[in-house]
Amino acid sequence: MGFTCGIVGLPNVGKSTLFNALTATQAAQAANYPFCTIEPNVGRVGVPDPRLDKLASLAKSQKIIQTQLEFVDIAGLVRGASKGEGLGNQFLGHIRQVDAVVAVLRCFEDTDITHVEGRIDPVADAETVETELMLSDLESLEKRVDGLTKRAKVGDKESKAMLPLVEAAIAALRDGKPARTVEIAPADQPLWRQLQLLTSKPVLYVCNVEEGAAATGNPYSALVAEKAKKEGAATVIISAAIEAEVAQLASEDERKEFLSSLGLAEPGLNKIIREGYKLLGLLTFFTVGPKEARAWTVNVGAKGPQAAGVIHTDFERGFIAAEVIAYDDYVTLGGEQGAKEAGKLRVEGKEYVMRDGDVVHFRFNV
Repeated sequence: MGFTCGIVGLPNVGKSTLFNALTATQAAQAANYPFCTIEPNVGRVGVPDPRLDKLASLAKSQKIIQTQLEFVDIAGLVRGASKGEGLGNQFLGHIRQVDAVVAVLRCFEDTDITHVEGRIDPVADAETVETELMLSDLESLEKRVDGLTKRAKVGDKESKAMLPLVEAAIAALRDGKPARTVEIAPADQPLWRQLQLLTSKPVLYVCNVEEGAAATGNPYSALVAEKAKKEGAATVIISAAIEAEVAQLASEDERKEFLSSLGLAEPGLNKIIREGYKLLGLLTFFTVGPKEARAWTVNVGAKGPQAAGVIHTDFERGFIAAEVIAYDDYVTLGGEQGAKEAGKLRVEGKEYVMRDGDVVHFRFNV
């Protein structure tokens, strides 16, 4: 299991350049005109995790398999997309399918690259995107109200439960607030997700700056950070141009040297992944052996059987127990045998809540 992030934004902000760098492909055609990405390009990348390398080294694993992250590069949005302007309907349809929104904002000046609205203002760009998504959500919800009301009156239980959620979302949207600001009780979350609201998805703002500002940011990215802080959202500063260069370097040593020369400790992808995990409430657990060391992703709060099911549905169905070693114990004590001898291997049952970094062996019987 990974998670899917839709890369969105106005045309010519660096979405396709970032996508190409993240996936180390040229699948998305990056060009200096709007709508060069007609269909959403999908790229899967391994999630870099130094813990996995350490575990593989200790276990002398023959293979290392990272957990996966999926990016979808979606056509550039323009003002009026909610009414079908540009490629609006395609854009909105594709974004409904993703788990989170990575909003790329242009925070650099370059006279050779035109801006669709003729100015550089990342906060206004973010608001343009948000407004179009809110207008689309509002239209979608308003169309549902009459039908839900009629069904609720004749005793339909799901309609009765859904109607207050729809009304709460409409009230927020009419007040200029995205659907994610509505407080939803845990019991109502499954119904809420059925609404497939564009503005209920978590958002990560990615500030695309010029190369010289990649380490520190610039006045434009500072404005975005201020906006994000008010919303309780996260921001990442990257230079898509740098990421594109890093992706073309053949070896890890070359990449490290290049980044170091620019005052950067790591690629922007790593930062986007970390914030994405926080955004979606994900954690990583590991399975380790002589054949392979592998990372897996589950939602925070997942229990042992659910984690086992990520590996194979039979594991969940026939779950007996999970043998668990905390990552720090595994490393400090020199591997599985050392952890066992020190009494650090725990046998957990069906109610065990997974923790980030757990090294697990599942017992099951089908």
